[in-house]
Amino acid sequence: MNEQGELARRQRRLAAFAAARDWRRYHNPANLAAALSVEAGELLEIFQWLTPEESAAVMADPERAARVRDEVADVLAYLLQFCEVLDVDALAALDAKIDRNESRFPVRQPPNPSPE
Repeated sequence: MNEQGELARRQRRLAAFAAARDWRRYHNPANLAAALSVEAGELLEIFQWLTPEESAAVMADPERAARVRDEVADVLAYLLQFCEVLDVDALAALDAKIDRNESRFPVRQPPNPSPE
């Protein structure tokens, strides 16, 4: 299965999970955007006050690594649900954004040395 199919499969799984618990009534764009922000904040909280070196090594601590994985999963889950509600193709949106950024921020070439 390709990346798009894997993403769609997970979106369907999340939708089924929410539907089975009658949570879909809460899954409007505003609520999902708020939940996404909260979960991103919880991910950020793990790194609060860490030095750059400590933050780079966070996955070496099993407890912190588990928290990072859980928060990444929460952020991704809410983002996928948000995309489903608004019918946004997340991978197409990402590709388009990368394309725009490549145009906006071209790779700078070092100046050519003058011939001697």
